[in-house]
Amino acid sequence: MIKPSGRVGRPRSEEAREAVLHAVDDLLLEVGYAAMTMKAIAERAGVGRQTVYRWWSTKAEILFEASAADAEDELAVPPADDARAEIIAYLDALVRFLTVSAAGAAYRTLLAAAQHDPAVKALIASKDVLGDSARTVLDRVGAGPGRTVARLVGPPFFWIMTGRDPAELDTAALAAEFLG
Repeated sequence: MIKPSGRVGRPRSEEAREAVLHAVDDLLLEVGYAAMTMKAIAERAGVGRQTVYRWWSTKAEILFEASAADAEDELAVPPADDARAEIIAYLDALVRFLTVSAAGAAYRTLLAAAQHDPAVKALIASKDVLGDSARTVLDRVGAGPGRTVARLVGPPFFWIMTGRDPAELDTAALAAEFLG
């Protein structure tokens, strides 16, 4: 059977897909990325290994799909009455994503793996998870050309990725500086 997507085989079961995506999140938190296996993901999800391998080639692909989907929800902030409030809301969402979210933990794990695994690096480069969400906010607030994604995302990202206390990060001050 050839599906409209051009793939051959049975269509994905959305229930099985969701189970796999939840399983990879759970295992990352329980055993870590290095100890996670495709077999363990399949067992946790209650599906056969062949089901997992039919849809994903590596655990990084599963983790990235789960993280990217969750990031879209977690980093989406509603429009605000003024640019400063919207930028602060986005920065607060970004800090929460990078520090307390399971999806953020997955994203940080994949960034670390990308430093020595070219396949994971290519995977990360295939979808700009943080940039896409930031561009949505920047477009809504009418940020000019000098106000780039890197200027918005960079400071909190660097702060968190270097192990600093997120409670000491003043997103209101960052927003004021960004808009200044």
